Amino acid sequence: MLMHDQYPDGTVRALLATDQVTEATRLALTERLTISPQPPQFFTASEFSLLQAICDRLIPQDERTERIDIAGRIDERLILNKSDGWRYDVMPADGDAYKLGLAGVDEAARLLFLQTFQQLSDELKDEVLKAIQHQEAPGETWQKLPANRFFEELLTEVANTYYCHPLAQEEIGYVGMADVPTWQRIGLNQLEDREPKSTERGAGGMV
Repeated sequence: MLMHDQYPDGTVRALLATDQVTEATRLALTERLTISPQPPQFFTASEFSLLQAICDRLIPQDERTERIDIAGRIDERLILNKSDGWRYDVMPADGDAYKLGLAGVDEAARLLFLQTFQQLSDELKDEVLKAIQHQEAPGETWQKLPANRFFEELLTEVANTYYCHPLAQEEIGYVGMADVPTWQRIGLNQLEDREPKSTERGAGGMV
């Protein structure tokens, strides 16, 4: 079981109110804190529900009282047709890749375990995702879409979306956004005064 540091609640949120954060950064992070979940616009309701179930296995949030809406942010990006400006030449456009890949996840679940992905236990859901990651998932979908590339792109976006949220940054003690004063203490284990100190060691799951 992975051990991780625990940091005081409110660390990032307290810094956002100070002059150590630029106005542009403050606005962006405050928006992420206050945005409410919205109905999907790019995905159908069933596709969106499936994406949420996949996100819950890639980054479980069972212990959170305030869940980070990963699937909602992906839906928002796709409906706005935003991208990082490149893609693998074997991959279709992001939106097409997501819709095809989600269909492939359910197809693989049915072929492997005779149930939809969402009907499976958490352990079997993980088996489906591992099969996709290692290009071992059955189904016609994966003859048209490289399973390992789809999984790589999906996991990358899920992790990026999660850790760009202030609540996720808070749980790992990240305050890199408070960079107005610059960073002077750059030696091993040196901390600026504004960096939070861990309070205890706790057990956590692996992403």
